[in-house]
Amino acid sequence: MSRYKALVAGGAVALSGMAALPAQASVPPAGKACTDLAGLAIPASAIGLPTTGGHVRQATLVPASGQGASAIGEHCRVDAALHPVDPTAPDILMRVALPTVWNGKTMMFGGGGYDGTIPNIAGNVPYGPADQPTPLGRGYVTFASDSGHQAAPDFQPTPSLDGSFATNDEALRNFAGDALKKTRDAAAYLIGQRYGVRPAHSYFAGGSSGGREALAVAQRWPRDFDGIIAVYPAWNAATLDLFFGYQAQLLSRPGAFPGPAQQELLHRSVINACDGLDGVRDGVVSNERGCHFDPRVLRCATPHPSSDGACLTNRQIRAVRALSSPLRLPYRIASGETGYPGFPFLSGAAMTTPLLGMGTTAPADPMPKTSGYGVQFWDQWIRYAVTRDATYSPLAIDPRHPGKWRTRISRLSALQDVNNPDLRPFAATGGRLLIIHGLADELVSHRSTAQYFNRIRATMGTQATARFARFYTVPGANHANIKPAFAASWDSLTALEGWVENATPPKHPIVKDLNPTAAGRTRPLCEYPAWPRYRMTGDPNHAANFACHQP
Repeated sequence: MSRYKALVAGGAVALSGMAALPAQASVPPAGKACTDLAGLAIPASAIGLPTTGGHVRQATLVPASGQGASAIGEHCRVDAALHPVDPTAPDILMRVALPTVWNGKTMMFGGGGYDGTIPNIAGNVPYGPADQPTPLGRGYVTFASDSGHQAAPDFQPTPSLDGSFATNDEALRNFAGDALKKTRDAAAYLIGQRYGVRPAHSYFAGGSSGGREALAVAQRWPRDFDGIIAVYPAWNAATLDLFFGYQAQLLSRPGAFPGPAQQELLHRSVINACDGLDGVRDGVVSNERGCHFDPRVLRCATPHPSSDGACLTNRQIRAVRALSSPLRLPYRIASGETGYPGFPFLSGAAMTTPLLGMGTTAPADPMPKTSGYGVQFWDQWIRYAVTRDATYSPLAIDPRHPGKWRTRISRLSALQDVNNPDLRPFAATGGRLLIIHGLADELVSHRSTAQYFNRIRATMGTQATARFARFYTVPGANHANIKPAFAASWDSLTALEGWVENATPPKHPIVKDLNPTAAGRTRPLCEYPAWPRYRMTGDPNHAANFACHQP
């Protein structure tokens, strides 16, 4: 049954009182023509959180395009704006694709980073398959928003690092989660106007900040979505910010920053040491928990770094070991989080993607655009969310001892950490959840996702959790599949559809490597904490020759 309760024209008849649209049905006569949606008012009463309503800015009929897996059918593209209560806050800009031939389902996409742009609603789910149609290509209504603010399009190195919106309270609340509900409800209203019927099923997919958003809708609005895909989710956003601040403090110290050559050396050395722990040498560390690389073997003979990056100094080694270890906060924050588990830099995490990892330049003030994404994220958070002073130095606050900013940081943690493990309301209404994370992620630690999933199990019980949720890890996969050792590709949407619509949970899923040099190798997609171990016979490029090993 659909979870949509948005109102149709006139604001009196709920979608839940309408018939669901049959699969692959054309727009019914009761619906509005695409061009008739232009200028349509979206009443505030149709949205479950406070707004002053909205309106459709543009509605365009887009012809069919593409071939094969990239084919997309004719659809009505609707651009709308939802207006804030605070007149100084920005609008929420959203986009909806309404297929002429609709399969009766909806897909909402999450964003990334600080959001600020509308995700590609014709795109795929994170870690999605390249040989299968995208949700829009399958006939889904797809939609997304900029989360309630507009990033500067020329912001460097990427608009998703523009955090200047956070000086406005309503914009900050929208980014933290409120825009999700507002966008979903407005999309439901537009669906009612276009088709005159309610959807049969609703889905959500997102990675990174979008993964946090995926878990947010499961926790806060458990009846809004039937199925959710959360990929490398930054669920404890404020606590992760504190770790990024810790990273900035460590790497800004004189001589502590390992340059690109040292990062390459360290990563290569870790892979060489731990690659074969799964029974085959393939450039991927599968047994991440069993990998314990000691960086002291790379120590320089002198206190000074070599010009060719052939060794690491004591200061660089200490910094890397600290970033690979848990950070414990010596004070309480309102969300209840106590720290962050660190990154697997010494057990396989990617270190050769400069923007997502440590960067090519040490943190400083002003923050270099060539430093890592995480420390730039911290820079924006300090200037705009914490101090709300654009001139404030991000290195002036020690996240372990924030002084006068402790209270503000604590309040932000309550707003931004999406950490409620009690998903019984979501599960009780038939909701299904897939969580996926790469073991080589250099921007959001899979260890953190494991912490959250273990809390779900502890709260709900192992058997109850297994009835509605799965957590898979992918060795060698990193954040957003940017130059990974294993470019993860899995048709998670089809798996989720089978679980939601036919009560068939995923069984022996297989993940494919999309790297052009990988010859289409596959691996079993193992439920955490298991990992794929070679059976010592057969082609090591085939998943059938691996078994999920329980540590």
